[in-house]
Order: sequence, then structure tokens, then C-alpha cells
Amino acid sequence: MHCQHCCLLACAAQANAAPLTIELPAESVKLRPSQAPGYSLAQQKCGICHSADYIEYQPPGFDRTHWTALVRKMKDSYGAPVSDTDVEVIGEYLAAAYSGAPATATQPQTSVAPATNKTVNDVQALLDQNACLACHAIDHKVVGPAYRDVAKRYKNDGQAVAKLIEHISQGSSGRWGEVPMPAFAGLSSQALEQLAEFVLRQ
Repeated sequence: MHCQHCCLLACAAQANAAPLTIELPAESVKLRPSQAPGYSLAQQKCGICHSADYIEYQPPGFDRTHWTALVRKMKDSYGAPVSDTDVEVIGEYLAAAYSGAPATATQPQTSVAPATNKTVNDVQALLDQNACLACHAIDHKVVGPAYRDVAKRYKNDGQAVAKLIEHISQGSSGRWGEVPMPAFAGLSSQALEQLAEFVLRQ
């Protein structure tokens, strides 16, 4: 009976205890710079779902085949927003930057919208091609802030378009919480302006 009483008291104490909070350190690991064309693409795509730590934890003996297979798994198993061509280009970058493999003459044909009037004017295509809606929604927070909240914050800011263009192209950290926004450096100036103006209209 005594043991049962002690257990009940311990359970009651735990139930009344303050909730445990864990504060994670700010993201500090960055992708290794490279002249390989997949570097900027990896900055855009990989950071949407995980930090660069994940890449650093992979075995050092990975060759291009292994890296490419890892990226393809992200696409096929987890729905990463990369095309088949992106898979090859990012795999080559990872092999060059993390395993010392020589780069080949592969040229990226990415899913990032090209700078043409047809695609730049189609905001929905830009949102889809760059997986914007994987982290944002119009009217509620997902991973990042709702577009309406962003528009509200910058409503009376005369530099709003320029600031959003900078945040989209160069990435952003600490403005809306712990999770950083990856850089989308591969977008054209027209596409960046179109996206910024779209967000501010919400």
C-alpha cells in the first residue's frame, strides 16, 4: 500500500510540474561553397526540409552515385520539390563539395522559373516551382509566416518590395522565429519582384 501511495504522489507531482521547454541553438552550419552549378540549387531546395548538418553526417566515402541516390530518395520518398535534372545536379555538387569528386560538365536545367514573361507573370507557377507553399500559406502560419502577416508587417513600409526581394533571394533568419528561410539566389530579378509584390497584396 505504501508503494502505491508513493507512486500516486509522484504522478501527481509530475502532473503539476511546469512544462519542459527546450531551446534549440540557432542554425549555424552552412553548405560548403562550390563553383559547381548545384551549389545555389542546393541552397534553395535542401534547406526547405532540413539543415546542412544532415549532409555533414553522411559517410565521407560517398561517391557521386551515393549522393545522387540520397537526393533522389528525398524526391521520391519525401516529396522534395526537385526535378530529375535537379537530382543529378545537386548530387554532383554534393560529391564535389563533400567527397572531393571532380565536377563534370553537367549543366543545370532546374525547376526554378526562367526569366520569361510567361512564367514570371504566372505567380502560381513560381510558387509551385520553388515550393513556397511548403513553408507558407496565405492566411495561416505553416513553417514560415502567413503571407497576410508579412503584408501586414510591411504595410506602411516604402521599402517593402526591396526588403522582401532581399529576404527571398538571400534568405532570412530570426525575423519570424527560429526556422531560417533558405536563399533563392537562382531566381531572376523579375521573378523576385513578382513574388514580393504578390506577398504584399495579401
